[in-house]
Amino acid sequence: MLGTVFSTFYQFADVFAFLVLSAAGLAIIFGMMGVINMAHGEFIMCGVYVTAATYHAGLPLPAAQVCGTLAPALIGMVIEVLVIRPLYTRPLDSLLVTWGLSLIVTQGTLVLVGSTFPGIGTPLGGFEVGGYSFSSYRMVLFAASLAVLAFVYLLFMRTIFGVHARAVMQNAGMAQALGVRRSRIYALSFGIGAGLAGFCGALYAPTMSLIPTMGSSFIVESFVTVVVGGSSVLLGTAPAAVALAVVRTGLNAWYGQIIGQIGLLVAVILIIRVLPDGFSGWLAKRTG
Repeated sequence: MLGTVFSTFYQFADVFAFLVLSAAGLAIIFGMMGVINMAHGEFIMCGVYVTAATYHAGLPLPAAQVCGTLAPALIGMVIEVLVIRPLYTRPLDSLLVTWGLSLIVTQGTLVLVGSTFPGIGTPLGGFEVGGYSFSSYRMVLFAASLAVLAFVYLLFMRTIFGVHARAVMQNAGMAQALGVRRSRIYALSFGIGAGLAGFCGALYAPTMSLIPTMGSSFIVESFVTVVVGGSSVLLGTAPAAVALAVVRTGLNAWYGQIIGQIGLLVAVILIIRVLPDGFSGWLAKRTG
């Protein structure tokens, strides 16, 4: 009995971690800046490849994962300045540009690195509960997802940067008139979003086969979590991840992975039909 209960929790924690970690960076870039970043999966892939490359170069895995987080963050700030900044008033153009960027990065990686790259073995081993075996690293991913939620909340609610970022999000012109450097806030916000995407890739690097198209395995879940969460990354991401993880875990256990994926998308359609503003809009009305 204990093993069955823990197994259900373990599967929920695994799905919840995947949804939160894959969506956090996208939620900041879309929710805070209004940019539909179709290259989000490639930032995750960048984190994976940098982590694997630095690990094979001799760095310990935690240090390699730090490199895998920082590299996409720095690249993201450069891309924001050179590519995204002129397109803030043209959302469809930013969508097309980031989609084109994703194609360039994917094909460029294929040409430069090849179709495969040496992977990293999953660390920490496993443990048993009630006769069932579980991976210890998956619980680390769950703890990391909770840490990311706490980090995002503290960053945007308890720091001067967060106050300025929320002011720019609500009324960019007024915030700039009051002395907030809008361009710096946008660059840092995009860099943080890209860095969180890289952090996701760095964490999942030991669990995946490294191929240039691996970003696509994250993109669907990240987008549906952001859409269901609504416009506020602070309010919507966590409840959206919980709801979708419950649906996915239940269907996976009863009917298998394929039905779980289909059921996840159906649940997204139903939630958006009932809550057109997402969970954040619903919570804002309840607390307002």
